Amino acid sequence: MVKQSGRIVTGAHYGLRDWLAQRITAVFMVVYIAVLAAVIAIDPPQDHTAWSGIFRHSWMRIATFLFFAALFWHAWVGVRNVLMDYVKPVAVRLTLQILVIIALLAYLVWTAEILWS
Repeated sequence: MVKQSGRIVTGAHYGLRDWLAQRITAVFMVVYIAVLAAVIAIDPPQDHTAWSGIFRHSWMRIATFLFFAALFWHAWVGVRNVLMDYVKPVAVRLTLQILVIIALLAYLVWTAEILWS
């Protein structure tokens, strides 16, 4: 750590990058939800086969996967910031952050498995 004019600088400069990541992922998620809503409004699925039909198209699978990747990245930034603000013991914070990363990566793999199985 470096002390600079009365404040401690830790070397972590996440602010602008995290702010931008949150906004970009949020915009992408809103666009995806609007497209999905339009697809459902045009031809409302009545059964499982119709729902499956929506996700048979490669573009929809890829868009859905990207939606969940954006969702998990969005969640990671938010959870990491909360943990950095409110969990002061470094070992506990690091352990929780690692558990969150593992869970989010597992969810992303599970999403891919569901979409392409």
